[in-house]
Order: sequence, then structure tokens, then C-alpha cells
Amino acid sequence: MPPPPPIRLVLVEDHAMVAEALGLALGRAPDIEVVAQAGTVAQALAETGRCRPDVVVLDRRLPDGDGIAAIDRLTALAPKARVLVLTGEASAAVAARVVAAGGAGLVVKSSRLGELESAVREVAAGGVVFAPGLLPGVFDRLTGRAGHVGAALTARERETLLLLAEGVSTDELSDRLGVARNTARNHVQHVLEKLGARSKLEAVAFARRDGLLD
Repeated sequence: MPPPPPIRLVLVEDHAMVAEALGLALGRAPDIEVVAQAGTVAQALAETGRCRPDVVVLDRRLPDGDGIAAIDRLTALAPKARVLVLTGEASAAVAARVVAAGGAGLVVKSSRLGELESAVREVAAGGVVFAPGLLPGVFDRLTGRAGHVGAALTARERETLLLLAEGVSTDELSDRLGVARNTARNHVQHVLEKLGARSKLEAVAFARRDGLLD
């Protein structure tokens, strides 16, 4: 019997040195082929649509947006692709967002390369990869047992919240989101209303308390 074809993978990571190291390491695996690399959400969408990979290894935070918020757009372009999110620090809140968005797993960047390879193989085979210690918290959040003030935020409002946490001005927020200034102000207002906050600083404080910025 001929060997099965390699797992076709798109790697999305904005730090050049990290991307190069991960690309080289994953590319050495005999059953994994890195077919494209990207450093932004826009590039990730373009390469995923072009290559139709089996797996997308996706950095959580990218220069032009939140990686988790882009999962539904990636899978719309490549319905058979499984998305494995890379994050600097994992929590139940982040894992629940990945699950709710349709992602197949969450891997901490400090993990050994062998663990990342194994995770790629697992999700390519139809499995999911989450640290066992996160699963109870994920279940609680998805079933509403751990209700939080940000449950009603849309994907764009989450992006707005992440940018507010960076301390961006309204003009910069408008540029980063690619929307008119008034639209950006509306997004901010919706975030404040849904979090029950009276200011941007208070919204960020509430979000940190509730794990929305984990």
C-alpha cells in the first residue's frame, strides 16, 4: 500500500523568527507538508482559500486582528480544514472561545515541537486537542454555568475590546478595524453597554477580570 499523502498545513504566525523555526520543524516531519505561511489574518484567509489545507496552525494574536475571531472565515474558505490555535498562555476562557468558533484545538507556544506535531496529526485525523485541565472550565462556559459579562460580544466587538486593551485611540481603532471613525465609536459604545462599563478603562478592567483578554 502506498503511504497516505502528507498533512497539508498553512502556518500563520506574525513573528518572523518564530514562523521560520516552526515552519522548518514541522516541515521536517515526513507526514506534514507546510504548503504556505502567513503573518496576518488577511494573508491567512488568502492562503487558506488558495491552498485548501488540511490543518491551519493559527497564531491567536495577529497584527490585523484576533485569530480566534477569524476561524469561521477560514473554515468557510476551506470547509475541511481543521484549525489549531497557538497561544502564549492558555485558559478555559480562551479554549471555550476556540471551541465556540469551531476550532479543533489549542496549543501553548512554549510546548515542545513534538507536542505541536502530535497535535497537528490529532486534529488532522478528526480529533481535538485541549489540555485536560481546561476541559471542565470549557464545559462550564459553553453551558452557561460560568456566565460572564462578555458573553454577548460579537467577533468584531471582541476585536474592538482587544484593541482597547492596547490603549489605541479612536482614530487608530478606526484604522486597525478598517472602518469609518463613527463605526469604530459605535463598536466601542456597544462594548461598553454589553460589559456594563462607563469608560474604556473600566471596560478593559471588567474584561480582564472576566478572562476575556486571556
